[in-house]
Amino acid sequence: MNMLRKTVCAIALGAATLAAPVMTTTVFAATVAASEQQATANLVKHLTNIRSLSANFEQTTKVTNPKAVQKKGLGSQHMNHTFKGTMKVARPGKFYWETSSPSKQTIATSGKTVWIYDPDLQQAVRQSLDDQVANTPALLLSGNTSEIMKSYRVTQPNKAKTYYTLYPKKPDGVFESLTISFGANKAPSLMILQDSLGQTTYINFSNVKVNPTLAASTFNFTPPKGTDIIDQ
Repeated sequence: MNMLRKTVCAIALGAATLAAPVMTTTVFAATVAASEQQATANLVKHLTNIRSLSANFEQTTKVTNPKAVQKKGLGSQHMNHTFKGTMKVARPGKFYWETSSPSKQTIATSGKTVWIYDPDLQQAVRQSLDDQVANTPALLLSGNTSEIMKSYRVTQPNKAKTYYTLYPKKPDGVFESLTISFGANKAPSLMILQDSLGQTTYINFSNVKVNPTLAASTFNFTPPKGTDIIDQ
């Protein structure tokens, strides 16, 4: 479930620049943040133009606060990971996230049930797409835009640049902040998540296709014969 919350879709697209203000040889351009109302409207505009999306991803998690991680009882296996794979999303509430390296895992939902499949363990976890699951990064790219805005406070640190930092309105969220950046093709190019465990997760996307035709069957999942199914 942690992977679902941190990735899906979570879903976190060609590296984007989150740099400081533009500098000339003699003048520093002033950075002007958008108001929360402006930031929200700008983000909604970006998201509503995306009905479906497909991309390759590279997800890296780095530890920014090792003491916090150790305090939670997590060891080195939880630190500094890089995963690669593909993802597809479609509104409303459909996503498919498949990790291919260094190990395989599939996360899929057609809008009602979430499947998390680990072929190495021959195990599939089946969960309802309830409010807790819906309040995740996946909601940004596959959910209902009006519902998204109810879940997050939106900021745009530089109104001249298309990146936004979101803060969950509920204190029990799985992350403390989420930054999403849009590239020249108006598609998400990067997600950065910071969580309470002292970890920062970067999700870069490449080969991004906006509004491709995706068959409904793309998001259906049927466990292979012999799979151990766990209901949660």
